[in-house]
Amino acid sequence: MNFAAQFIYSKILSNREPAQDTEREEDSDPFWSSCVQSLFLDKKDEGQDKKKNASGKMKTQTQKNGPRQGDKNGPHVPPIHPERLKDFVEEEYLNRDVTTWEIKTAGNVEEPLKDAVEFVVPKVQKSSVRPKNEFLRFEDISAAAFKIQSGVQKTPCMYSRISKQYGIDIYLKKEYLQYTGSVKERGVLYLLTSLHENQQRKGVIVATDSNFAMAVAFHASELQIPVFVIMSAGTSPNRVRMCRDYGAMVILFGPTARDAQSHGRRLSQENGFLYIEEEDSAGYLAGLGTVGLEIYEQVPNLDAVIFPAGGHCGLLAGSAAALKHLNPKIAVIGVETETFPIVQQALKTGLCVTEHDCLIHPLYGELGGPSFGANTLKLTKKLIDQVISVREEDVLLSMLRLLECERVTADAEGSMGLAALISGALPDLKGKRVAVVVCSANLPLPLLRHCLDKALVLDHRVCKFSIVLPDFSGEITKLLEAIGREEVRVLDMQKENIFLSNDLFTLEVTCLVETRDKAHSMQLRTALADRYSTLKWIEQ
Repeated sequence: MNFAAQFIYSKILSNREPAQDTEREEDSDPFWSSCVQSLFLDKKDEGQDKKKNASGKMKTQTQKNGPRQGDKNGPHVPPIHPERLKDFVEEEYLNRDVTTWEIKTAGNVEEPLKDAVEFVVPKVQKSSVRPKNEFLRFEDISAAAFKIQSGVQKTPCMYSRISKQYGIDIYLKKEYLQYTGSVKERGVLYLLTSLHENQQRKGVIVATDSNFAMAVAFHASELQIPVFVIMSAGTSPNRVRMCRDYGAMVILFGPTARDAQSHGRRLSQENGFLYIEEEDSAGYLAGLGTVGLEIYEQVPNLDAVIFPAGGHCGLLAGSAAALKHLNPKIAVIGVETETFPIVQQALKTGLCVTEHDCLIHPLYGELGGPSFGANTLKLTKKLIDQVISVREEDVLLSMLRLLECERVTADAEGSMGLAALISGALPDLKGKRVAVVVCSANLPLPLLRHCLDKALVLDHRVCKFSIVLPDFSGEITKLLEAIGREEVRVLDMQKENIFLSNDLFTLEVTCLVETRDKAHSMQLRTALADRYSTLKWIEQ
């Protein structure tokens, strides 16, 4: 029967005009069984039932076996044209993102197309930074950990000497040991390595002066990706120099951060660069989530892990996805300042802080914006056990404790987790094993000095008082002797005898002294109050 079908088909082709073989593209269509059917339908004068059955069987055989190798008139298979596919394929399958398409029957074609071969169109990768999946999978975090393992440090998670002061086994995850001093290197590196090669050749633009910008500057230069950093004119000179040392082209534009961001977007559109911002894409969250994998591996039998939350809670959401997958019993806690309770407000209202509501604080940096979007909010609602707020004073004390006990110059974001333990806001963690993430240590030196001075005052280790003394020789010496007997160190002393409303022969002495702790400062205050009735203790 196969021979009979091939014989009939070759006879039909021989009776056709030669011009038809070159003029009609349909003769060489890969779906040429439809062409055979149309040829048989034109022969109505031979429309007997027997020959119709034979033609149907012939079409089935030729669809399966194809033409004979010796047939010179056999069809030559060209590339598939999209306009021909529209007769057999649904329109939505013609886009370039689909890996396979299905054959659809057209006209009166019935049985011959059942055995047709299913064609595969290669998938075209897009240079998109934001994947479409709403929730972060553990497989995404594992893939990110494998991909960035050679580009970032696997930082230690070590037992801290601070533990004895608060009765908690505290393990510090020291992410400030990354090259740029921030955990954001993990998410940035995974984002940059996920870009398409064409986009990597064109380059990227980032418009901020945060830790995110320094991470982009460093890793883009390491990957030989052209990188431009747009900063406002008021940016710290030291931060500008660091980004340039990392290999980025730094452009100072406008007085505010919003001006720099609008200029960066305009440059990216005009020159074809990719504008990168700290968003809540699955790729960026997966890179940050690798911290949770390392903590689980480094510290066994954990009871809780504390992360900074605030406006940039991608670290919190990404790491929670990893920890809850590995051990749902581990409590994941987020900490933010009570001055800007952005995460708690978003959990109550169900609305994220938009880019237009983004706040920029000199101590806490950027709060809100694209980094705290719908994906982060959904993960936070689903995975986070508790989000608490701490006072700014607790954050400053945490910075002081980290510097004294761990020799770490952590910034406000990096000190946020320990501040929750110092403030006593988590009494249920007494006697438990708790990991605290110190995520960054990039505070400018003048601001760091100011924060530490303020922390010493809050810790009652720097005190200030004033005393009115008779303006006679030896009175100041007696005061210094009284202070010395209490083993107190004098940091500064000032006297004033002109702008006083007291007696003519009096002077006011103001002293700045250093004590050991609160008990020592109270001891000094009591001793001076017994000796000088004009003592004024300057409280905070």
